[in-house]
Amino acid sequence: MSQTRLIALVLAAILALAGGWYFGTATAPVEHASIDNGRLMFPDLAAKLKDAKRIEITSKGKTTVIELNNGVWGVAERGGYRVQETKLRGMLTTLTELRLVEKRTSDPAEFSRLGVEDPTKDATGTANLLRVLDASGKPIVSVIVGHRRMRTQGNVPEQVFVRLPGDNQSWLADGGLQADTDPQVWLDRDVINISHTLITKVVATKDGQTIELTRDGDKLKVTQPVEVPKLEDYKLDDVGRALENLTFQDVKTDKEPIGDKIGESVFTTSDGLNIAATVYHLDKDSWTRFAVTAADRNKPEAERLNARLAGWAFETGAWKDKSLVPSIDDLKAATPEPAKADAPAANATPSAAPPQAPLSAGAAPTEAPKPEAAKP
Repeated sequence: MSQTRLIALVLAAILALAGGWYFGTATAPVEHASIDNGRLMFPDLAAKLKDAKRIEITSKGKTTVIELNNGVWGVAERGGYRVQETKLRGMLTTLTELRLVEKRTSDPAEFSRLGVEDPTKDATGTANLLRVLDASGKPIVSVIVGHRRMRTQGNVPEQVFVRLPGDNQSWLADGGLQADTDPQVWLDRDVINISHTLITKVVATKDGQTIELTRDGDKLKVTQPVEVPKLEDYKLDDVGRALENLTFQDVKTDKEPIGDKIGESVFTTSDGLNIAATVYHLDKDSWTRFAVTAADRNKPEAERLNARLAGWAFETGAWKDKSLVPSIDDLKAATPEPAKADAPAANATPSAAPPQAPLSAGAAPTEAPKPEAAKP
């Protein structure tokens, strides 16, 4: 290749790059230009959050409220039941660390594309309005949280589209801010966790009958009544594990209806706790209330558990009834099905013909046909 041709190709490449810059980057809308890169969206917010007493998250015109009462953050729609502390702390921390990356659209007609429309007015949008307020109801911070930006690269921060209420300017910001409006996702679902190795006795009453299970070595066995049918070992094991890592599906205050009582039981532990569980049925739902008592030496632990359990009814699921309030019928081994006669195999050899009945008097015997002689 001649030097003249090489120079011409280089010049063409430079012109192409220059044209691409001019017609591409240089003509990009101002609202997409990168400015204030890395600036905190809410400077000094961390210090102000110490005065936070109420959090409101609004979407599609519906608001979920999280309030601070007696030092505990709880979901107002669930009677103030406590939230997951790590989830709440994570949202507020991310809010203080939110950093603006670049301006985006300021055209309200385009807000829905980024998910930053007004959630108090748009009943079909996806935006969430997050407000943190002090004791007087004055907002400490308010922000409309839009779509999260999907990023395929590794080791890069999460990004989200945001906008201040009353300000048409939207932004792309660094931070994985999530403002969930579903009260269910905020609830701390852990009810109680008592290891099966600590359960020494269970006394359960259901359908007017009382049974008692007592620890025998590393297993529970039924000691009352004395005579019982064959029981399934895994069902007995489930009773011992009934309070192990127990979680709920939903929660109500104990002043709300939870149906009719179907049974109750008391789980006794080796360290002296007596944990009473009472199960109710409301339609197809199963709800459980708990109460804990203990001897003097274990009263602090009983008080700690009651502070968490008293005043609440937990939807534990009907499948859990057989371990929380077991009956003998619940623990019985399955009755084996009667054995079925084996059907003859398709390729089995036919059995010999049954013997013929004796000839009646005067009847001539039937002669079997003779084989035909082979033809040449």
